[in-house]
Amino acid sequence: MEVLGIDIGGSGIKGALVNSLTGEMLTKRHRIPTPEGRKPKDMANVVAEIVKHFKHKGPIGVGFPTIIKHGICKSPGNLHKSWLGMNVKELFSDATGLPVTVVNDADAAGYAAMNYGIGKGKQGLVVMITIGTGLGSGAFFDGELIPNFELGQIPYKKYKKIELWAADSAKTREGLTYQQWGKRFNKFLKYVELIIAPDLIILGGGASKDFDEYKDCITIETPVVPAQLQNQAGIVGAAAAALHQAPRD
Repeated sequence: MEVLGIDIGGSGIKGALVNSLTGEMLTKRHRIPTPEGRKPKDMANVVAEIVKHFKHKGPIGVGFPTIIKHGICKSPGNLHKSWLGMNVKELFSDATGLPVTVVNDADAAGYAAMNYGIGKGKQGLVVMITIGTGLGSGAFFDGELIPNFELGQIPYKKYKKIELWAADSAKTREGLTYQQWGKRFNKFLKYVELIIAPDLIILGGGASKDFDEYKDCITIETPVVPAQLQNQAGIVGAAAAALHQAPRD
């Protein structure tokens, strides 16, 4: 099935047509800068522009950068405050005139890994951690999504949430080396292991491609591996989410 996958980020909104059965991107990705202000109507218009660019008439999967429950935004995250309580699924469906499935962006990255990447066929509790501005997380048990596992929200010392201390943005902001930052990230992984005892942790996001720079800092017992799809994961995973969730939306 041909699905339009869209990955919504703080700086850019990207889309491509995807074969949702194989995970193959059928087109080059098309990127439009995220509108200044990051307000609902403006971002919905960009989603509609991407649909028009591909002349797409079928289902759409969208990875959204905050908590989504039954299509509704439960936290504005780094977006405009007016997103809180917004039915994102309906907003994008109305803007495009097409069926839309919306999932948290880390859940979308997890769908990519579990359906087409290193997590395919893995049983038990598998957790995808996306390392970027924050620490996103997607959890799967025997291949089925457990939505909105927001492990980056764990409070830590003086920080409201541990991602403020251990995300890639903290490394950049404080000028940390990979070794310095890796020790922080390992502390986060220790909490993950203690709280939910996963069978496998998959790393995605920008810092995953530099895994060799900090892998020696990771001392937990749970296997930790980098994702394979990396920059394509958001788009491909959003398309997979549309295939898996559309009958239940």
